Amino acid sequence: MSAPTIDLSTRPRPNRGLLDLTVLGIELRRVLRNRRTMIFMVVFPPVMFLFISAQITGKDDVMGPGIIANVGAYVMVSMALYGAVLATTSAGASVSIERASGWSRQLRLTPLNPVAYIAMKMISALVLGAIATGVTFIVASATGHAHMAARSWVECALIILVGALVFAAFGLFMGYLLPSDNAMQFIGPVLAILSIFGGIFTGPISTDSLYGKIAEMTPIYGFSAIAHWPTTLTTSGTYGTFKFSWVVNLVVWAALFVAGAVWRFRKDTARV
Repeated sequence: MSAPTIDLSTRPRPNRGLLDLTVLGIELRRVLRNRRTMIFMVVFPPVMFLFISAQITGKDDVMGPGIIANVGAYVMVSMALYGAVLATTSAGASVSIERASGWSRQLRLTPLNPVAYIAMKMISALVLGAIATGVTFIVASATGHAHMAARSWVECALIILVGALVFAAFGLFMGYLLPSDNAMQFIGPVLAILSIFGGIFTGPISTDSLYGKIAEMTPIYGFSAIAHWPTTLTTSGTYGTFKFSWVVNLVVWAALFVAGAVWRFRKDTARV
């Protein structure tokens, strides 16, 4: 008796779409359950904002003649940006843990599209960045330490979210480059140093000095300058000077980080 013939053409084909909502849900739950990451996102940025704003004399003073935003608003944007960068970088760098546990290898053995995998990492990073930004803005608004026009609140938040995706790519690059037990230990101090050069902890940086010239070539500098630009809105409805070099800085570093992440991703994929 011959074995029955099975028509394989009738079998459902695996989903190779650009987004798998089930895997995305798993990814979001995994990153949101990471207590250390959540502490850095939800606690650290607003606490730093409250601490720094409490040390500043004249935090309620406006940023300049005719400008609506006060100094507290500038500090709020700085801390929200720092929190978003930490959150998105951590989300990207978590791939190092997945590699060590074998999870990323298991995913590559499934029909999941590699582009979808990167896209889900970016989406989860965006969610974390939104939480970090939102909590900092809410605390600043509730305490009354930050004052600026309503449109500036929205513009600053959107710029922070979009710009922070650059550091999700940075996290992916580092996550594929470094072993799991060294990734965040290396990334944390690096981000702190870059934040100093980006003006996060020092305030606006003059590019006339040697320090300023070095700072404007670092990754966070352009991002920080663009994110703070809406705080220069005046009562007449005009903004302060916008420099195209800020955009160039952010785009160049974004391209480098994405290229590095793709390079390391392909190297890692080739091992399977």
